[in-house]
Amino acid sequence: MNKNYNGVTKVDNDFILKQFGEIEHKVSNLIENCKAQAAANSELKNKLNSLEEEIQGKIEAENNYAEEKALIRSKIDGLLARLDDIADL
Repeated sequence: MNKNYNGVTKVDNDFILKQFGEIEHKVSNLIENCKAQAAANSELKNKLNSLEEEIQGKIEAENNYAEEKALIRSKIDGLLARLDDIADL
């Protein structure tokens, strides 16, 4: 048996180096996956913000529509009251 250092053979060293290589490869893959997930998360956050802004715009438009509708209804009621007044003469 070829002893290198403290009773560790060359075969043991090769095995350990191979294991480190596999670990490095797995860590690299994990880092890439984390980066991809972070990018996807950022994209989803941006889309969520965009959708929230769109919803807020629609809520404001709906509120404006309701106000306009109430104003029109008020004017129509006023005109109808005036017509009733004229008809009573």
